[in-house]
Amino acid sequence: MTVASAETCWTALMVASERRDDDVSEHADQLPLPHAGVPSDQSVRQAASSLLRALRPKQWVKNVLVAAAPLAGGSLFTWPTLPKIALAFVAFCLASSAGYLINDLFDVSSDRLHPTKRNRPIAAGEVSIRTAIIAAVVLAVLSLAVSLLANPVLLLVVAIYLAVTASYSLGLKNQPVFDLAIVTSGFLLRAVAGGAAADVPLSRWFLLVTSFGSLFMVAGKRYADATRLSDGPTEVPNANFSDRSGKPMYSASYLRFVFSVAAGSSIVFYALWSVVVGQHEQVWAQISVAPFVLAILRYAVDVDQGRAGAPEDVVFRDRGLQLVGLVWLVTFVIAAHGG
Repeated sequence: MTVASAETCWTALMVASERRDDDVSEHADQLPLPHAGVPSDQSVRQAASSLLRALRPKQWVKNVLVAAAPLAGGSLFTWPTLPKIALAFVAFCLASSAGYLINDLFDVSSDRLHPTKRNRPIAAGEVSIRTAIIAAVVLAVLSLAVSLLANPVLLLVVAIYLAVTASYSLGLKNQPVFDLAIVTSGFLLRAVAGGAAADVPLSRWFLLVTSFGSLFMVAGKRYADATRLSDGPTEVPNANFSDRSGKPMYSASYLRFVFSVAAGSSIVFYALWSVVVGQHEQVWAQISVAPFVLAILRYAVDVDQGRAGAPEDVVFRDRGLQLVGLVWLVTFVIAAHGG
């Protein structure tokens, strides 16, 4: 190729390039906009799914406790008790999810070092800190608004629950024994909320059985956590120790002592309740003691083997416990309704 030919080709290329740029500029407003920075439908669905997992909907089953007081009082399936209990259930689902988000926000650094908690959406980076804060505030406000639809007393109970769970995340979870009391109070407040929503008076027996039954489950969960971190029940140290988050952990012997005392107290107070009711010739209350004790003993098997990390998991997994629990529930309902 001669120099003249090369110059001719270069000139032709430059002219073509200039014409193409002119065409692009002329029709720029007709070109599709770039998608950079615009979330796709798939990313939105993934974000929503991650946020939903952070709310831990699986643990909403605990909020069924709001029906305990009206059930014990024999007024659960009456109007307007049932709608109020439904409002209490929704309010506690919202409030408990707000508490889970707050707890995960404070524990995000330690959760990332934990073998299983690092998979939580906030710790894994699937839900941003800003999104979690906004969601927690919105859920807390909604829980108070929903509870107010039932009555102001339920609003007070939900507000106390939110304050207690916040204090747990702010530092009480690092204090031995106090952390057990705080988590136990969460279960108790759920039961109290049902009575508050439906204007059902709470008997001392109901409060005692609920309190010690809740402590039994909480101590079982702590025992499962301790054995999981120590690779087995026999390797739990004989002194208190803390994981990376500073959460107090207990020796196996101490936790066994706690859930043994709690289980025994629950059985004793439930039996005393059945005797008091039995004075009015209510034999079904006394019959219900047997399946109640069997349910405690069956749950203790899972606790003893370190499988009681989450009460809802134990209930959904253990078919024998479900059967015994159903028998107890039937006998208890008959007794509560004066059968």
